[in-house]
Amino acid sequence: MSLKLLTVAMLAACVSLTGCDDQQSDRAVQKLKELFNAVKPDALLLKDMTPGITTEAQIRDQMGKPETERTFTDGSKRFEYPRGPQGLNTYMVDIDRDGKLQAITQVLTAANFAKIHIGMSEDEVRRLLGKPGQVAVFPLKPETVWSWKWREGGVTEEGIFNVHFDQFQKVYTTSRSDVIRGR
Repeated sequence: MSLKLLTVAMLAACVSLTGCDDQQSDRAVQKLKELFNAVKPDALLLKDMTPGITTEAQIRDQMGKPETERTFTDGSKRFEYPRGPQGLNTYMVDIDRDGKLQAITQVLTAANFAKIHIGMSEDEVRRLLGKPGQVAVFPLKPETVWSWKWREGGVTEEGIFNVHFDQFQKVYTTSRSDVIRGR
């Protein structure tokens, strides 16, 4: 069903491009490419990505614009690719100072969640887990909760991992929630 919807959307975009000038057309094509990268299955997103061979330009072309891009003092980089607001994967793509792929890591795992500890800052959590799928602010508590949907396995395959920040933007606890399905 979603493949049909994607095909219809792409056809509609192509038809709408026929009335555009070159600059508008280029922007529209770029937007369409960004949309496709956002919904592209992980198998296509990661296809033929080879550490030590794949270049930064190839990564950008295949995976699209990263949500966040960090450059470190040694010249290496890390790109963050969350898979949708409630996707089950967030990929951190490490690039060496020569512009070659080092590694791609899916960071929404129990092992990474176990690294979250009391006192961590929002930035430290973001660097470890990537962009949360949901942020809830409770001003009366005061508390902010970041949440990531992830594939935890077990009885209910999907779960939600939550990080609770206090009024000083520091972690004070974590929790787990069930994914609520429609009826």
